[in-house]
Amino acid sequence: MAKAVIEVLVEGGNVSPGPPLGPQLGPYKVNVSEVVKKINEKTKEYKGLMVPVRIIIDLETRKFEIEVKTPPTSQLILRELGLDKGSDRPKHKIIGNLTIDQVIKIARIKRKQSLAKSLKGVVKEVLGTCVSMGVTVDGKDPRIVQKEIDEGKYNIPEE
Repeated sequence: MAKAVIEVLVEGGNVSPGPPLGPQLGPYKVNVSEVVKKINEKTKEYKGLMVPVRIIIDLETRKFEIEVKTPPTSQLILRELGLDKGSDRPKHKIIGNLTIDQVIKIARIKRKQSLAKSLKGVVKEVLGTCVSMGVTVDGKDPRIVQKEIDEGKYNIPEE
């Protein structure tokens, strides 16, 4: 059974049948409004964030499946901070501060798609993204927090 896979980055909960999605779906003769409705349903918890979505279309029956991945870590950090974009000079300009609990919350969201073996590893990945965005954690450089995690100064739950 032949399938087509379309991968798009859409705004969670706010997809429309227009570009870029509509023209990509057109050649496959699927019900575009149904696809849009299903994507909006599945991405509503990420409203306002850019979310990677896979649309898998059965070319014979025109039925489709929607797979929603988690938004990029940077998008989740910006949502926690209530900001639109990261620092243009992360080493010199700090745009915000997260608590370790907020970092753990983001790590739990990203856990399924991470290659890290533990939540602690995912937390350290999130901290790495904080470095490149100009975000501090508990008022400190995220690299210091990573070292403190290794030294056992933070209690990251095992999941």
